[in-house]
Amino acid sequence: MPRVMICGDLVWAHKESEELFSGVADVVRMDSPDRAAFLAGLKKGGKYEGVTGLYRHNVSADHIGVFDREIVDALAAAGVKWIAHNGAGYDQIDVLYCKEKGIWVSNTPGAVDDATATTALYLLISALRCFSRAERSVRAGEWKRSHAAGEAHDLTGRTLAVLGLGGIGLRLAELVHAFPMRVVYHNRRRVPHAPEWCEYFGADRLDEMLAQADVLSVHVPLKDDTVGIVGETMIRKLKPGAVIINTARGKVIDEAAMIRALEDGHLSAVGLDVFPDEPQVNPRLFELPNATLLPHMGTETCDSQKKMEIRALSNLRDFVIKGKGSDIIPEFR
Repeated sequence: MPRVMICGDLVWAHKESEELFSGVADVVRMDSPDRAAFLAGLKKGGKYEGVTGLYRHNVSADHIGVFDREIVDALAAAGVKWIAHNGAGYDQIDVLYCKEKGIWVSNTPGAVDDATATTALYLLISALRCFSRAERSVRAGEWKRSHAAGEAHDLTGRTLAVLGLGGIGLRLAELVHAFPMRVVYHNRRRVPHAPEWCEYFGADRLDEMLAQADVLSVHVPLKDDTVGIVGETMIRKLKPGAVIINTARGKVIDEAAMIRALEDGHLSAVGLDVFPDEPQVNPRLFELPNATLLPHMGTETCDSQKKMEIRALSNLRDFVIKGKGSDIIPEFR
């Protein structure tokens, strides 16, 4: 019978895991305390010998590190052909090297859309209405002393620009449409299934979109070509007083440029769930009253995390049964 590995936490879907793999594959759990032990376990005669596919959660990096070239080489040598990653983002895996070594990678799109989009919605509302600052004020016993109505704005009638209209960006668009907000978006290509009220701006009209945006919400994956994509130039092309929301990855924004724009008033506020060097947060952000900050809470619900676990496990089971799973990441298409 094939062997598969659970590499990282499986918290919510233990029963589902048993049901999915009963009579299909033997499941071995990665329990190595460090990278050296993990690499040894992959070798002939090791505890993980014979594993052909694995479920991966980012928490495994606490013990064995990210899936860099060294680990990918070891997985390939051991005969692993599929990594079913739990998460929409997969920047902890060297996916291009996986492709070179013949290891497929899947992720869990869709399972994270609602929870991450509602996180972005909270950040958007808080940033426009100054709610985070107000909560800090009331907790300090100062009531509304720090609040200025002239700095707070309603959502209705304002323009949300979505940078990357994937599943999460589209779900956010649906949520804000209820206020209603006007929704514009930029992708490399028009999204064919986007509602007609989502206005597309191609590369030749990106500056035009930025100039109209009251809020820019960032939903691009972290790759080499997206590091710092929201930089000084893009930020300064936003209309004065605009807001930036980020629930993607911290490194897709040039943090120094963003902070400068907050300090000089070009940006009126930001709402951030992600940071470049997590769990470290730039202390300058704590000093800025117009910054709403969360500790990467995008998918921190039992509902979403269970859906993510089941989806990743299902991708792994499909690989075992059919030779190919679903949700293959774009780099492999």
